[in-house]
Amino acid sequence: MKNYIARPLYLKRIEPFIGKSLIKVITGQRRIGKSYLLLQLADTIRQREAHANLIYVDKEQLSFADIKTDMDLYRYVKSQWKADRNNYFFVDEVQEIENFQLALRSLLNEEVCDIYCTGSNAQMLSGELATYLGGRYMEFHIHSLSYGEFLTFNNLEDSSESLKKYLSFGGMPYLHHLSMDSNVIFEYLRNVYSTILLKDVVSRESIRNVAFLENLVTYLADNTGALFSAQNISKYLKSQRINMPTQTILNYLRALCNSFFIYKVQRMDVQGLKIFEIGEKYYFEDLGLHNAIRPFQFRRDVNKLMENVVCMELMRAGYQVYVGKSGDKEIDFIATKSDHRIYVQVAYVLADEQTASREFGNLLNIPDNYPKYVVTLDEIPWENNYQGVKQVHLRKFLLAEDKEKL
Repeated sequence: MKNYIARPLYLKRIEPFIGKSLIKVITGQRRIGKSYLLLQLADTIRQREAHANLIYVDKEQLSFADIKTDMDLYRYVKSQWKADRNNYFFVDEVQEIENFQLALRSLLNEEVCDIYCTGSNAQMLSGELATYLGGRYMEFHIHSLSYGEFLTFNNLEDSSESLKKYLSFGGMPYLHHLSMDSNVIFEYLRNVYSTILLKDVVSRESIRNVAFLENLVTYLADNTGALFSAQNISKYLKSQRINMPTQTILNYLRALCNSFFIYKVQRMDVQGLKIFEIGEKYYFEDLGLHNAIRPFQFRRDVNKLMENVVCMELMRAGYQVYVGKSGDKEIDFIATKSDHRIYVQVAYVLADEQTASREFGNLLNIPDNYPKYVVTLDEIPWENNYQGVKQVHLRKFLLAEDKEKL
């Protein structure tokens, strides 16, 4: 039995669906902790039902190498099934099994077992599962560790130094097994990056130009939080005498997004809530992987790191996240959830009146009463509450369970 640190945020979201006739699909980037969440769910079920029959398939273990197709999977589950008790089936990295969706559909229709699976590719949902199981599965998306989880996993107190470690090393769960030695950590992270790129992007998406893919990732890391246009990238490459069609760039970006390595955040007009088709931004799932890709300097990169971590924190909290446009002003993030909305500006420090006026002013121009925040690293705030706009330290923002009541 493996030891693990619980992640109650996700368990609470999945628990209401235990025993329900829906496939529970846990998605997220590779090495993000999906396998351990399955173990946490299995333990929860054991506590509820001492005699429950738990069937487990882990496609990253050699002992399950013979399970290659939907029929292999189906036969294995049926061979492990017990008629005198409730059966629960867990399959890790299900996309490694050819036509897995056919087996899952049959098992669901036959009411053989309660099904839980993990996957590291978004195409699994938009393609294989959506086609055969539309409306009969629930997706639960898992992210790297939040700042609060990072403190728990690494036995740290909330402090400026802990926050700097989080912004530098990111939230890959395995880091708590390593010393807080940057050389050791980044060596591990570079290996994770290579695995994601080769297994979940190059191999699954049949990428041909691996060198260009790596250069594109480096470009994204250098320009995190900048407005992005594939057409502009294509023009830039031509100026460097590299001829790469716009569609190829878009295909490679989509492949990176499918692996949950990066996320595309579209622009939204604040007044009309219109979504713009061009000029999106890209953010990385994990800051540690972002920092492992290229030479990293905290002081130089802190603004983009802050913006990236705020974006991912909003997604982790269940918000749909957009880059805001209000006239000629840019709002870093509009975050929506049901009929709620918050606006967030991110700034390293409000060093002078001009900077403060710009960051607060962009939010003050928005004609509604939804919560508005300027998130900074100022230890002494410029203005705690400026005409209804609150200045919030990044640590407080990341640790707040309710982002609408800071």
